[in-house]
Amino acid sequence: MPLNLLKEYNKLLELGALSVSQRNESLNRIFCRDFVNCDPIVFNNKKITPTPLEGVVTMDTLFFHLTTVMEDKKLRNRIFDHHRAIRLHWVKFHLLLKKQNVLTFSVKEPEGIRTYIYDAEEKYVIILEPLRNGIEYYLLTAYKLTGKDAERNKILSKYKKRKLDQLF
Repeated sequence: MPLNLLKEYNKLLELGALSVSQRNESLNRIFCRDFVNCDPIVFNNKKITPTPLEGVVTMDTLFFHLTTVMEDKKLRNRIFDHHRAIRLHWVKFHLLLKKQNVLTFSVKEPEGIRTYIYDAEEKYVIILEPLRNGIEYYLLTAYKLTGKDAERNKILSKYKKRKLDQLF
């Protein structure tokens, strides 16, 4: 379990042999290292803030969003997602733009403006929402694109056809 703390991008965390409580402890340690017990993360000169869940903004909410996926949108039910969890340590790496050749762009969506960080090589995307105050982002989610090329093409289409002139 402590070996996961040594993992760097683009290695995957090892969670398969852990019990649920061991897995959660391991993920929490990584999360605390990357988001809690450190200086605030800044992307595009803006501080990253946890996404509010039912009006409450906490680091627990951010952890929840980075390790779960929406199972039922109507019920707003989220469940643990192994694919997201094993890449938890990739989020900070990408937010700090430590990798070359990633696409960073903003798009106007029906919900508002979204800013994307897309690592085409790893098929990994991080989605941010710029706050109205102009000095912060909500970190909405981060995940590996799966399935055929449909999801990948959707991101690339947003970049090619709907990208805004500036990064919000």
